[in-house]
Amino acid sequence: MGNIPGLILAFFIATFGALLQGSVGFGLGLIGVPLLVLIDPVYVPGPVLLAALCLNLLIFLREHHAIHIKGLHWAVVGRIVGAIFGAMILIAIPQKSVSVMFGVMVLLAIGISLAGFHLTMTSKNIFGAGVASGIMGTTSSIGGPPMALVYQKHKGPTIRGTLSGIFIFGTIISLIALTIIGRFGLREIKTTAILLPGVFLGFLLSNRSIKILDRGFIRPAVLITSAISGIVVILRNLFLI
Repeated sequence: MGNIPGLILAFFIATFGALLQGSVGFGLGLIGVPLLVLIDPVYVPGPVLLAALCLNLLIFLREHHAIHIKGLHWAVVGRIVGAIFGAMILIAIPQKSVSVMFGVMVLLAIGISLAGFHLTMTSKNIFGAGVASGIMGTTSSIGGPPMALVYQKHKGPTIRGTLSGIFIFGTIISLIALTIIGRFGLREIKTTAILLPGVFLGFLLSNRSIKILDRGFIRPAVLITSAISGIVVILRNLFLI
């Protein structure tokens, strides 16, 4: 972790991941988890989660005016239920199988969406997406796509703001759990400090990129990022990358 090339790589990974999440609403985990663990396993999961918490707080403050409050409530409840189900599923089914299944489901959902079918924004559907997000986040560390797909027809600020609110709550719960089991402490906090400069730079850069995406490109960006997420989850678990 202390070698200069590794620190530089970690900086650029954090910057790109934060730029993606600041622009679309999710993506730091997608970029950070599989790449940072190759540099040093200490980056995952605690430091990435704490860095993501800082990033989501910044996005939440920037987009607070457009947050879908009703959806936020139902999604958070669904996320909790999904996290519990995800943990129970992992007891009975190998993590690889569960992650691949949800990766395939994300790709199918994208295909259905491109065919012209969209979920209506009801409390039931938002709750269901929250459950799927919780299960996928628990089993693969990538929980953004289910929620992003539900909100894909909304404007960029609503997608980013609402997702950041959901992720803030979920990340705090995860960090508390890691602290209880002894997986998050002073060492992980110090490691997070390595990622934060890249996170802040990526967020600042996203202030420019959102001006382009919010001109009608946010839905394609959400679909592309979700598709990449599904593919990464599948490949990572099938080929252990």
